[in-house]
Amino acid sequence: MNKVILMGRLTKNPEIKYAGKDNDMAVARYMLAVNRRYKRDGEQEADFISCVTFGKSAEFAQKYLHKGMRIVIGGRISTGNYKDKDGKMIYTTDVIVESMNLLRTRTTAVVKTQLVHRKPIRTDLWKQQKVRSHLTNLE
Repeated sequence: MNKVILMGRLTKNPEIKYAGKDNDMAVARYMLAVNRRYKRDGEQEADFISCVTFGKSAEFAQKYLHKGMRIVIGGRISTGNYKDKDGKMIYTTDVIVESMNLLRTRTTAVVKTQLVHRKPIRTDLWKQQKVRSHLTNLE
């Protein structure tokens, strides 16, 4: 079975190209930084995984994914090779993304709430409440 599930952050915005006979197939590529479970010398280390998605998923990635966003992807590993300009063989390993989920952060939760309720919501309100409760505890 060839199944991969990864959680990480995008290192940059997805790049999209169109391929196929009539340039009708969207292909998006992005790099996912996945933290390792252990730290070396107290420093967090990460693996950088190349990801590829096709069709509507590629268009979704281009529209909604951006650098720094945390996502979970599911897919399969694909290996390949090609010759570069100098005739040197280049070997590749990519994750072909079959599913993706955006992870909620406080900011995306506020934006989602704002879209649902159609009211302006101050994103810094929780910070103000936190400071007030801290100052109240000091008195």
